[in-house]
Amino acid sequence: MYISDEKIKLPEDCDTVVWKYLDLSKFVDLLLYRKLFMSRSDKFEDQYEGTFSEPTFEEIRKLSADNPDFLDFYKTRRKNIVVSSWHLNEYESFAMWQIFTQKNEGLAIQSTLGRLQKALEVERVYEQHIGAVNYIDYKKEYIPFENSFFPFLFKRKSFVYEREIRIITDVTSHQLIIDNGLKIDVDIQSMIEKIYIHPKSENWYKNLVIELVKRLGFDFAIEKSDLESDILI
Repeated sequence: MYISDEKIKLPEDCDTVVWKYLDLSKFVDLLLYRKLFMSRSDKFEDQYEGTFSEPTFEEIRKLSADNPDFLDFYKTRRKNIVVSSWHLNEYESFAMWQIFTQKNEGLAIQSTLGRLQKALEVERVYEQHIGAVNYIDYKKEYIPFENSFFPFLFKRKSFVYEREIRIITDVTSHQLIIDNGLKIDVDIQSMIEKIYIHPKSENWYKNLVIELVKRLGFDFAIEKSDLESDILI
């Protein structure tokens, strides 16, 4: 299910390219168990995750003056929202390689919005939602709260470089106690269109990734990074 609103502009083209940058251990975990890890929203580095901008908070505070449970609902809900983050970009991102991989090792999964939606169809327990993050000034701009997912689809302008698409799940009704996150079923073959190996990785690492993918029974296209140059000066 796509989340759409006049302030949340998810691309309409299902062939829109999205990326996920991750280290080898997380990639192997994904292929081995065929499950996508989703992080608990209040575990992200950004402490504003799932909160409101100042104008919105003031409105909610007034509404909750005679009903404190109204505000408590939003505070506690962060523990029950899990998120898988993807990067919207037609091309590879040097910044994403730098942020999400280390020691010149790691991979990037290339997918599309359509592929993500199809890949999530195998999950029967948890309902999935896909939305684009909107980047705003939290001191001045308003975050609507008629949709309970909206606090998780807005971030401060400082993070605009992320160009984030999110898969979001609310597990409140399942009465779970989640530690760091939750794994959901996905169709790996549908989700992954191509794999790109870190542009600065050595040949032994590239060969390791190719062999791992083969031994785990997948036949994804594995591409050389477009940021890896053959030009010698």
